[in-house]
Amino acid sequence: MIQASNLFFSYTGSPPPYVLNDISLEISDGDYVSVVGENGCGKSTLMRLILKFIKPTGGIIESKAKRIGYVPQKNDFSNANFPITVSEMLHSYRKLLKIKDKSVVASGIAQVGMNGFENALVGTLSGGQGQKILIARALLGNPDLLILDEPSTGVDMESQKEIYGFLKKLNREKGITIVSVEHNLNAAIANSTFLYHLAAGHGHLCTPEQYTKEYLHGEKKGESDAQL
Repeated sequence: MIQASNLFFSYTGSPPPYVLNDISLEISDGDYVSVVGENGCGKSTLMRLILKFIKPTGGIIESKAKRIGYVPQKNDFSNANFPITVSEMLHSYRKLLKIKDKSVVASGIAQVGMNGFENALVGTLSGGQGQKILIARALLGNPDLLILDEPSTGVDMESQKEIYGFLKKLNREKGITIVSVEHNLNAAIANSTFLYHLAAGHGHLCTPEQYTKEYLHGEKKGESDAQL
C-alpha cells in the first residue's frame, strides 16, 4: 500500500538537519500502523509526505491507494457561530468528490453513531462528536487508505473508546488500511497491527508486543518516556 525507500526530508531543502533521515518503510494492504514518537520527531511530516502535501528532499515515497481518506487533527469549522450544519458540510464534501448518491451522507452519519445531529452546527459539537463527523467525512469516498492525525486529541475517554473501536472494526472487518499519527500510546498498542517509532530522524517498525518489550520495558525505554 505504502512504500518509502531511502527517504530524506528537510524543511530547509538541504542538511542539516534532516527531519527524516534515510527512512525505508513498507505498509501492506490491511495494516493498521500507528506512527509514534516524541513531539517534533517527524510524525506529521511523514503523514504529509504520504498525502503528497509536501515532496521529499531525497528518496521516494509511493502509495498504491486508489482512494485516500484524511482526518485532520482539528476541526476546520471550530467556530461555534460558523453557519454550517453537519449535513450541509458532508453534502458539500460529497459534491466535491462528485458522488451523486445523496444517501451516502445519511449512511456515513449513521455509521459513526451520530444520528440526530444532522442539523447541528458543526462548531457546537464536542471534541468526540466533531471527530466522528470528520471520520464520516473521510469515509464518504469509500477509501482504501485512511490517514488520521492524532484522532484522540481533545476527545473525552468514552468517545475515544468508541472512535478506536470503530477504527479497529474498519480495519479488521472492512480491510481499510489505516495510518494514524498517535500520541496515545495505550490506544496505539491496543489497536494497531504495527507501530512505527520515529526518533532522531530514523524509524523502526515493530509489532505492539515488540514495542512494549523494547521501548516500554527494555533498553530503548528512554526514547518513549516523553509520550507517557
